[in-house]
Amino acid sequence: MFNRTRRLRSSQTMRNLVKNIDFSLDNLIYPLFIEEGENIKVEIPSMKEQYRISIDRLEEELLELKDLGIKSILLFGIPKVKDLVGSEGYNDKGIVQEAIRFIKSKFPDFLVVTDVCLCEYTSHGHCGILRGEELLNDETLKLLQKVALSHAKAGADIVAPSDMMDGRIKAIRETLDENGFINLPIMAYSVKYASAYYGPFRDAADSAPAFGDRKTYQMDFRNSKDYLIEVENDILEGADIIMVKPGMPYLDVVKGVADAISNPVAIYNVSGEYSMVKAASENGWIDEEKIVMENMYAMRRAGADIIITYHAKDIAKWIKRGV
Repeated sequence: MFNRTRRLRSSQTMRNLVKNIDFSLDNLIYPLFIEEGENIKVEIPSMKEQYRISIDRLEEELLELKDLGIKSILLFGIPKVKDLVGSEGYNDKGIVQEAIRFIKSKFPDFLVVTDVCLCEYTSHGHCGILRGEELLNDETLKLLQKVALSHAKAGADIVAPSDMMDGRIKAIRETLDENGFINLPIMAYSVKYASAYYGPFRDAADSAPAFGDRKTYQMDFRNSKDYLIEVENDILEGADIIMVKPGMPYLDVVKGVADAISNPVAIYNVSGEYSMVKAASENGWIDEEKIVMENMYAMRRAGADIIITYHAKDIAKWIKRGV
């Protein structure tokens, strides 16, 4: 005798009956790049169908997202002026802060997540304060506290520190609590690797380092053990949601994290992953819809509760069609 596993694959109805991984738009967060200025909607050259948008053009984008059923968004800011300490990142009238206020005034039902980092705001492109070419960890924490607090005051629903400084979750949690934001969740970029998959994002956000790289603070993908230390530290410091970034190349890590903790796990399906799929699809080498949905289910199967993805609008359209 042998086990006839094909019996439970004999029809679409049978396969639907026995599947144990679900997927819906509720699992998705859609990133948006908000640029300071007026009448801006410019496609990002390395990210087909993704745009840098000014606040006065944001309503049309949000109306489309609402119509598609996408409920959660992640904001990145692109200021006009950058400086050595990224001061526009914690300016209470900065681009992200004003975008939050606009969204909450016009579309209060959107769940707004904000990226807490300095790389988009510093003239050198690194994620904190420098002494020469050395990034100063503890001095940077004070600025990250200011960024997170300014986002909270503007009305953010979740703050998401992506800087990878040691101790930043504790510092941000203390600042939020001291200022009355005890119920504001932190989504920690706990497991963020120094990755070539971020290339198109740096094009989108003008955040490429002016020198060197981020390997002294982002994680080394050659190490298979240190990610749990990062996760445990962030949970102890007060993180509510744990993120792994990038996505598809690190599903083993997502699985390891999901098996080890009870907190929700997020995965960032990053710009390089998105752009490769789009480019291959444009060349007729793959079926974009099938590839994307296979990727989404792979991330869910690995244990991701939340998927941050630039594919969200396409996915919503396919689901409406009955994928």
